[in-house]
Amino acid sequence: MKVSGFTIIRNAIRFDYPVQEAIRSVLPMCDEFVVLVGNSGDDTRALIQSISSPKLKIFDSTWNDQLRVGGKVLAEETNKAFSKIDPASDWAFYIQADEVIHEKYYQSISDSMQRWKDEPAVEGLLFDYLHFYGSYDYTADSSRWYRKEVRVIRNDPSIRSFRDAQGFQKNGRPLRVKSANASVYHYGWVKPPEKQQEKQKNFHRLWHPDEWVLKNVGEGNEFDYSTIDSLAKFSGSHPAVMRGRIAARNWQFSFDPLQKKLSLKSRFKMQLEKWTGWRIGEYRNYKKI
Repeated sequence: MKVSGFTIIRNAIRFDYPVQEAIRSVLPMCDEFVVLVGNSGDDTRALIQSISSPKLKIFDSTWNDQLRVGGKVLAEETNKAFSKIDPASDWAFYIQADEVIHEKYYQSISDSMQRWKDEPAVEGLLFDYLHFYGSYDYTADSSRWYRKEVRVIRNDPSIRSFRDAQGFQKNGRPLRVKSANASVYHYGWVKPPEKQQEKQKNFHRLWHPDEWVLKNVGEGNEFDYSTIDSLAKFSGSHPAVMRGRIAARNWQFSFDPLQKKLSLKSRFKMQLEKWTGWRIGEYRNYKKI
């Protein structure tokens, strides 16, 4: 079995993306790893090169900043990165620049890839998600956060990145998937408040006009984490590759998980999900088989 990893990145240092940790967390399961580095105003390429792995294959790309509707440029860049993996690979492991895999899942992911390698009906593997928010001590638990997404796909050129690169489709339909029996640790909402605010201003420009960004993100210099509706205290361990970043944290954030800022409707939906596992109106860009 041969596995290729791939990701895209631009301005990793400016926006404090844990892209090194993301790549290093997937490398042990891959035979090669493709990184498509977008035109950046910082030393992103040197940051990637410092990983110093023979598995690493770095390519350069210029983003089309005119694709501002729906984050389409992210899907375009993801497809470009996917097209550069080894044609002989069975699977492609996609990881975003703020997503990390815990080493405790390596065996189950590898076992799942091996188990379904020769079953073409299985087009991808589905991962659970932990969305960290504000600090490394809390995870978002309200229904507005997605619970699952596909991160391992079959090496099939008819599979394409969908919308803003959150997931994938094949010939315009959701992928047929099996569970990877693993979770993705998503750290996109854990940054120093000033870095988070700068990221929000830049990131929303991939979807919206400048006027919308000014109105909805504002001109402030620091992101206000306190407006979150609901969080749960995290009691587990973080991936080993994250230890240095976590130790270097230089801001404070605290939240009382008992103080939910939720409407009655949202409270009911959360309780129903807790009892039954069913989330009302959940968006699923995949089909479990």
